Amino acid sequence: MIYIILSICCSVTVAILLKLAKRYQISIIQAVTINYLVALTLCFLFFKPDVKLITSAGPWPIYIALAILLPSIFLFLAASVKKLGIVKTDIAQRLSLFIPILAAYFIFKEDFNNLKIIGLVIGFVAIVLTFLRKSNHQEAGKESLLYPIMVFVGFGIIDVLFKQIALYKELPYTTSLFTVFCLSFIVSLLIVITMVISGKIKLQLVNVVCGLILGFFNFGNILFYMKAHKALAENPSTVFAAMNLGVIIAGTLIGVVVFKEKLSKLNYAGIILAIAAVIFITLSQHAVR
Repeated sequence: MIYIILSICCSVTVAILLKLAKRYQISIIQAVTINYLVALTLCFLFFKPDVKLITSAGPWPIYIALAILLPSIFLFLAASVKKLGIVKTDIAQRLSLFIPILAAYFIFKEDFNNLKIIGLVIGFVAIVLTFLRKSNHQEAGKESLLYPIMVFVGFGIIDVLFKQIALYKELPYTTSLFTVFCLSFIVSLLIVITMVISGKIKLQLVNVVCGLILGFFNFGNILFYMKAHKALAENPSTVFAAMNLGVIIAGTLIGVVVFKEKLSKLNYAGIILAIAAVIFITLSQHAVR
């Protein structure tokens, strides 16, 4: 369980760093670029990817799609944390698991049991309740809701694409992961160069420092999550449940206690239902086994 706890800590720390970015005037795109440089370096050191296989065997359309999506969604993630806080953003990210589940049903024709259907229904209600805002903030709320919606959809699509990579047997998963990090770094770097040339941003050392820290915890989340699955290979549903529930609970506590994020009673009801949805989906996976 220590790997799960470490993965949860890394995931929540990423959200905290993004929350603090505004306070210290961090350029998110610069930090994200350095983040991917750190991630690909650590991936190379820890996983020893076979780079010789990449050019000949890789599913390049998926790699390219991920390379564009990952930096883009990171920016929406940062904006969502800034606008709506850690609590709601973490829930949007965690409940994005509904998209690969729906893809499994509609695209890959997997069977659904009653527990999974109940989990999806509860999760949909949880999403609605979690993001409900008071009427006097309705117009601002509509604009702000774009960010968690993009986080929800974006992370869901990314999850589907990563699952496709995991099913690709001609190349080790860690080698594909290294390739995706490399391409994501290139895409992010091109965006930074374009913005610097156009005068929209200036290169600053503080962004490099933030990016180094962000990359360390972002990769730590992936590393410990993979180690948890390896250590509990016979109980993948346990890892799935503990990770998602842990992030929702820890993110809620930190958001409310540390950052004083304001939530309504309906929002709290949404959080409880989000936890219930994850439990039902986890039980559904166990039932299939």
